[in-house]
Amino acid sequence: MKKSFKILQNGVLNENPTFRMVLGMCPTLAVTTSAENALGMGLATTFVLIGSNVFISMLRKIIPDKIRIPAYITVIAGFVTIIELMLKAYLPELNESLGLFIPLIVVNCIIMARAEAYANKNTVWDSFVDGLGMGIGFTLSLTLIGTVREILGAGSIFGHTFIKGEMQPILIFLLPPGGFMILGFLMGLINKITDRTTPIRNCGSCPMNCVERVCEKEVEA
Repeated sequence: MKKSFKILQNGVLNENPTFRMVLGMCPTLAVTTSAENALGMGLATTFVLIGSNVFISMLRKIIPDKIRIPAYITVIAGFVTIIELMLKAYLPELNESLGLFIPLIVVNCIIMARAEAYANKNTVWDSFVDGLGMGIGFTLSLTLIGTVREILGAGSIFGHTFIKGEMQPILIFLLPPGGFMILGFLMGLINKITDRTTPIRNCGSCPMNCVERVCEKEVEA
């Protein structure tokens, strides 16, 4: 249980895909013009992360090493197809808003990185927790960026307008320059807070895949 919590915390905080690892920047900047789109994209990616991590972990001893990358892509594409069909059936408006970025989850570097770096080397349960943690971290990041951009750029939150009268929202925050500005500000703020609360201690060039801020080699020593 303690190990699972550390793996979960790793995805949400220590190795947050957006703010710490700076992965998946294309959907991060493209779909965060509203909190609703950001939340939908994050949840869709989480579903694919969990499914692909678990499936690849189950088959890690069967998939030949020479074809593992094509195998990963095939597995990921299968889960992306499932979530795309579910969105078309039950949330057509969200599917239309996200558009091409749902199929592009197939080539999202976060999912491929976790398949290669974690699911291919760990148990099914640990891979499930890793996918869940990374997915929650990605979803929270996108929702935070989308909320700030929507409030400043449209004067609303989750589609509910609260800025009326003479006050006008700042349109630039819904445009690409505003997206970069909000991303940079939040990334700097969160990294500063995280570094203060969880200082990094490591032993240099370590081949171990540590799942906590304190290096596992130091703990063992």
